[in-house]
Amino acid sequence: MSISVRKTEREDADVLLRLIVALADYEKLSPPDEDAQRRLVRDLFAKRPRVESMLAELDGVPVGYTFFFETYSTFLALPTLFMEDLFVLPEHRGKGAGSALFRAMAELAHNRGCGRMEWTVLDWNQPSIDFYERFGAKRSSEWLPYRLTRPELQTVFQRRSD
Repeated sequence: MSISVRKTEREDADVLLRLIVALADYEKLSPPDEDAQRRLVRDLFAKRPRVESMLAELDGVPVGYTFFFETYSTFLALPTLFMEDLFVLPEHRGKGAGSALFRAMAELAHNRGCGRMEWTVLDWNQPSIDFYERFGAKRSSEWLPYRLTRPELQTVFQRRSD
């Protein structure tokens, strides 16, 4: 069995979207609607992409992907590679595709001079937690994730006094 990881190309858009929908199904979340799917493709393949992606293939068949982008650490004064998604279809797990994707991300972060690589994991997803910890990843206990959704963002910027 041959495992390869490569940059996602525009002609991979349909395959990538199917994998993203499969991730949503696995995580019991609503998949991106048609408008969101169009934005994903637009942002991934724009002249100045907002995100990047890689595909993992087993014997030439796409079975997984990763979505990532750079953020920046002011204290390190270095970029951080943020991995938004790493997903392998459940029926293809345990064959090395996930490890190949993760190693490709670590190599990319290192080659880009990143000070770190970060990602989040759902608290119920013990198989993923175990996977990352096998590579030596440490769960951050000092930082708590926060989020504002689109409607909340509007409320914040429309508020005039605080």
